[in-house]
Amino acid sequence: MSVKPIIIKLGGAILNAPEALANLFVALGELDNQPLVLVHGGGIIVDELLSGLGKSSEKLDGLRVTPLDQIPFIVGALAGTSNKLLCAQAKTSGFNAVGLCLGDGNMTHVEQLDPRLGQVGKCTAKDANLLELLLGSGFMPVISSIGIGEQGDLYNVNADDAAIVIASLLQAPLLLLSDVPGVLDHDGKVIAEITPKSAQQLIDAKVITDGMLVKVKAALEASANIGAPVNLASWKQPAHLAQFLRSLGASPEHKMALGQAQGTRIVGNTF
Repeated sequence: MSVKPIIIKLGGAILNAPEALANLFVALGELDNQPLVLVHGGGIIVDELLSGLGKSSEKLDGLRVTPLDQIPFIVGALAGTSNKLLCAQAKTSGFNAVGLCLGDGNMTHVEQLDPRLGQVGKCTAKDANLLELLLGSGFMPVISSIGIGEQGDLYNVNADDAAIVIASLLQAPLLLLSDVPGVLDHDGKVIAEITPKSAQQLIDAKVITDGMLVKVKAALEASANIGAPVNLASWKQPAHLAQFLRSLGASPEHKMALGQAQGTRIVGNTF
């Protein structure tokens, strides 16, 4: 591929916000011929399904415990309902989407993360051939965070981790979309770029704390590993999103011309 794709991770919350989802794809459509890969979770869809079935769900260290008897339902919610909702929106927005999971095309290696978590998997990058073929043919891969082990076992993989692995596989920039616009300073304004040095200064000053501290540290490590920036932005601000996405691969001069885009670029190394 002559143009690197942008990997976009979507949280499940947007699946319950049809207007926001439609607006997101409008913003993506403004990127002309930029190749895109979507990686998604779907925790809200999983919660609704399990609740409707009278099944409980618990978490350990922020990860959903996935008993063996629940994995068929979780696979259905993530690789089925959530994936096809995104593919349907992509279709109506003019994208040629292909729904996949982490196990398709041998793109990742997945194994059990921790026996206490049940069918929760840890994945690593393996084979980029399928994704490169699809991207080279003009398709948009939409990848659910369901993995398949070497013995055919199905695993539920954390969607952030899945997106990082796909970015590593393609050595491409990564955008984590959530309901917050990025890392905020003392005045509540978005910090445009964070490096290891500036991150430590912000941590020492108690600007970055709690959940954002965990996310920033993970993003710095991921950025160093994939050799590309990790970017944080909000799907609630589609008017700013296309501008931010266009800035990801832009030259410094072009970034200045684009102005202050809404999002934070996290750089774990000098690229």
